Amino acid sequence: MAQQIYAGRHTADPASETVTVFLIGMRANRWWKIRKVSRVAAAMPRMLQHLASDPAAGMLGYEQWFGRTTMLLSYWESPEHLRKFAADRESPHLEPWRRFMKELSGTGDVGIWHETYQVPTTGIETVYNGMPLFGLAKATAHVPIGVRNNTAKQRMGRVPGPKVP
Repeated sequence: MAQQIYAGRHTADPASETVTVFLIGMRANRWWKIRKVSRVAAAMPRMLQHLASDPAAGMLGYEQWFGRTTMLLSYWESPEHLRKFAADRESPHLEPWRRFMKELSGTGDVGIWHETYQVPTTGIETVYNGMPLFGLAKATAHVPIGVRNNTAKQRMGRVPGPKVP
């Protein structure tokens, strides 16, 4: 599937004063235990499908990379949205988490990690040049760079504006 490539320089334009950045991943410490690794990895697509089908859940978008250490970078409306999803008994998160803690935690077979950052959008600077929609611009708004946002300093100090399609 070909992605549209946007010529020239673009930036992200989140409409809010903050954005929550959530990094999560797993590492196959003992890759030869493929069944255990696969079982942990298989939980994430279901979670992403659930979040994509419910915009009110607050996940704005994500990117992911696969390898021995797998990583998902996601953007959220707020830390509260993220915590609500993690604790929601109806979401597809709690059951795999509890299973991991019961069956794999402490074994060293599979490692999991996450980091959460609540970032003021006046402290974010992004540039995408000759790229398809990606990252924060894909999750929020993708706008061309012009006179008002030409430099990193201008982009870093910008005031959140309305979303531009």
